[in-house]
Amino acid sequence: MRFLLDTEQRAFAASLAALLKAADTPSVVRDWSRGDRTGGRALWRRLAGAGVVALAVPEALGGVGPRPVELAVAFRELGRHAVPGPLVETVAAAALLSGSTTATPTAPDPTTPGPAAPDPTAPGPVARLLPALLTGTTLATLAVQGTPALDGDTADLRLSLTPDGVRLSPGHGPVRPSLDPARRRALLTEGGEPLAAGPGAVRDALALARLTTAAQALGVGEALLERTVEYVGRRRQFGVPVGSFQAVKHRLADARIALEFAAPLVFGAALTMGDADVAAAKVSACEAAYGTARTALQCHGAIGYTSEYDLSLWLTRAKALRTAWGDPDTCRAELLSALRG
Repeated sequence: MRFLLDTEQRAFAASLAALLKAADTPSVVRDWSRGDRTGGRALWRRLAGAGVVALAVPEALGGVGPRPVELAVAFRELGRHAVPGPLVETVAAAALLSGSTTATPTAPDPTTPGPAAPDPTAPGPVARLLPALLTGTTLATLAVQGTPALDGDTADLRLSLTPDGVRLSPGHGPVRPSLDPARRRALLTEGGEPLAAGPGAVRDALALARLTTAAQALGVGEALLERTVEYVGRRRQFGVPVGSFQAVKHRLADARIALEFAAPLVFGAALTMGDADVAAAKVSACEAAYGTARTALQCHGAIGYTSEYDLSLWLTRAKALRTAWGDPDTCRAELLSALRG
């Protein structure tokens, strides 16, 4: 399948690329890894101002969506520039809130002492939280109960997906580092205000999280390939560029083919948002990015292992995204199940 972006989509991608290039994202990622979130949050506010979050929210609630194809375009650029933070989770949370309402509490027995009845005029979570997500002043994270959430210590809004629905989590547990220093994870605290989100809203939000992760991985893989081609073109051995060696050419060609095959699957899944299509896009894009990361590391040699070298920011991201929101085995099993009917 061949997928071509239209003029507006290409212009949107170019505007995001220019914004992110000017932001010096490698410095932002390193600051984020050290615990300084100032630059990362400021960058996310600019991205939200460019309409990234609004693409996941219906017009009736202040957004311009849902527009999953444009979200895939946006997250491809975020991956190319290794933007840190719970970006996938924030967009998925916005989509989830868009399909949710406040859970109706049980009216207390007036003869039984207890907490005061909820104020029926108080704004629900959509009215309270969605505007802040749309403007980028709030970062969100979400996770299935019992699994760590990305940047649970940084997010202003934490959503826990439980067997009985969705709850606003009041906090988080100990922070766990990961291979990618810019992706810290923590279990969310149980309890908190419930959201009346139906199974359809949760399923759609999870599918969107998986799709945007796939698009982000696609961008990561493309950035790794571009940097590696540039490096082997100027690094010389035996008086000639390393890139002229046939073995290097073959590895880079294989990486390019994998990424080129993954791209239409990602955008095709954005068009249909079918579970099987999204699973196929996720496994294809993440495996292509991971394979490209391995090739990039081998072509760079020892320098590729150093954390001071910018390549490491994309190498570790490719590894982390491979298992985020569905590892390859899970996605393949879901795809095979769908094909069997």
